[in-house]
Amino acid sequence: LPKKKREKVFLYIKNNSIWALGQASVKEIERMNILNASLLAMKRAYENLKMSTGLALIDGPYSPVITCKTENIIKGDSKSVSIAAASIIAKQYRDNIMKEIGIIYPKYNFKNNSGYGTKEHYKIIELNGLTKYHRKSFKLFR
Repeated sequence: LPKKKREKVFLYIKNNSIWALGQASVKEIERMNILNASLLAMKRAYENLKMSTGLALIDGPYSPVITCKTENIIKGDSKSVSIAAASIIAKQYRDNIMKEIGIIYPKYNFKNNSGYGTKEHYKIIELNGLTKYHRKSFKLFR
């Protein structure tokens, strides 16, 4: 979804569904790798739900270890409304965090690149170095 539309859909989903967030820190990502940190964030989101569920739909081939049945769906955000909604919540939450980090580190233009590895972002890192929010184990920074 385009950014502006995603912001509107995010508010609708947030106000009209049951959802929870989970995240992993940069240190956790560095320690356990991006896949395992993603699974940890999924587990935390599940544990933060205000109600129990009998099934968790997972986008991709790997599932977190949680106390309900899981169903993995490859390209799930294009096949499941629930997974698409979760993806929108996660992306918008991430974008909001990046805007906040962008206020602290305005040189990095986080509000526009949302932390993705754009050519502009790599050039800014070359000029200014890494922040505490960058993964130092990322292949371009080793």
